[in-house]
Amino acid sequence: MKYPNGVKQIKTDDNHIHYDNRGMTLERDLNDTNAFYIDSEKAFIYKKPTPIQITKVDYPTRAKTVIREAFFKEPSTTDYNGIYRGHYIDFEAKETNSATSFPLNNINDHQIRHIRNVYSAGGICFLVVRFKKFNTTYILMAKDFLDFLDHNDRKSIPKTYFDEVGHKIKEKYIPRLDYLEVIDDVLGGI
Repeated sequence: MKYPNGVKQIKTDDNHIHYDNRGMTLERDLNDTNAFYIDSEKAFIYKKPTPIQITKVDYPTRAKTVIREAFFKEPSTTDYNGIYRGHYIDFEAKETNSATSFPLNNINDHQIRHIRNVYSAGGICFLVVRFKKFNTTYILMAKDFLDFLDHNDRKSIPKTYFDEVGHKIKEKYIPRLDYLEVIDDVLGGI
């Protein structure tokens, strides 16, 4: 059964109420949106896999192979990349539980360098940040993100900065987070 807004209340034996599927995660929303873009041939944007090196594997049978030990081969760059109307697009997606700011320790130095490189090479680059307490999702263009980093010593970006220079992504049924609509609006329809 489909529940309104995906919210389902479940009472447990100890009479506590739990909420299942209270909202899809940002990553799932973006993956669903990207699948829609690909199916409609609007854009081809994919989640980048994190490169890992597998060191221990158990092979009881081919169907029951289990990875027992692995490590990250190299730091990953951003979460998503692809092509949209002949332009390279690259972005990082993050969620925060904070109601007042986005902690910068959520983004690694190598990711910031990557964002700088993509932006300086002329790619469309941005952050997608969801403030979970408000279920509000913003695009912060690389230019504005880097400008904040270059002119502030803060350890977080205030939510007010997102309200002032960021761009809200409207939630829809299909596609869930039509971030390309925002990109078209910001860049004047590429």
